[in-house]
Amino acid sequence: MSVKFTINRVLLRQTIDKMKFWRVFASTIRATVPLGKLQGILRTKCRMIRGKIRLNGTMDEPVSGDGLRASLGERSIVLVGLMGCGKSSVGKRLAAKLGMPFIDADEEIERVADKSIVEIFADHGEEYFRSGERRVIARLLGTGPHVLATGGGAFINPETRANIKERGISIWLRAEMPILMRRVLKRDTRPLLKTADPEAVMRDLMTARYPIYAEADITVESREVPHDTIVAEVMSALRKRLTMTEPSSVSKLADV
Repeated sequence: MSVKFTINRVLLRQTIDKMKFWRVFASTIRATVPLGKLQGILRTKCRMIRGKIRLNGTMDEPVSGDGLRASLGERSIVLVGLMGCGKSSVGKRLAAKLGMPFIDADEEIERVADKSIVEIFADHGEEYFRSGERRVIARLLGTGPHVLATGGGAFINPETRANIKERGISIWLRAEMPILMRRVLKRDTRPLLKTADPEAVMRDLMTARYPIYAEADITVESREVPHDTIVAEVMSALRKRLTMTEPSSVSKLADV
């Protein structure tokens, strides 16, 4: 019985080579090892090798930071999503795993303006801030690759979305309302939430922005688990995304 798998060509070759080795090994020692014991050894090794092939056809290999970094080329990883979804926390850890610089777009805006985000909103208004945000992100995308955490409204701008699509891979850290509110209310640094009903504002933002965030290349669910868990899921999703854009083969792998 044959089963179709869509797998990486190199990894398939490695798996077949391993199976060939154990067949040669078996023929070499057949004269000195009892048949029953030899069959047990071979069954164990084949189970271990087959276990590396998932039922959906992908190889269950470790996600290598070096491999991902090389596959990205000059593209940056751009984290998008609402305030409180974990872009900075996850981004710093992801950058460390990949050996890439981490940049927080809001911090870069504050550095350039020599003002906090709250002060920029208070002194100049949201429109002024968004214009500066667009220019700063465009500049940062031109100096990659790096892991870039963007502000909640950055991806909503069509020009910024187009720049990210051209020069990066976008990852939406999607989170539900209770998680977002628990996180954002810990700090009084969110200009858009300085209202009598911040939860209503957050609900409106979710309604308006989630359909646009959904245009991101990758979506990972942000939830109350260790940050390293989310980082691992991001890296796994990145690997799959990058594999989709690289040459692959659809092979028939017969029972061995």
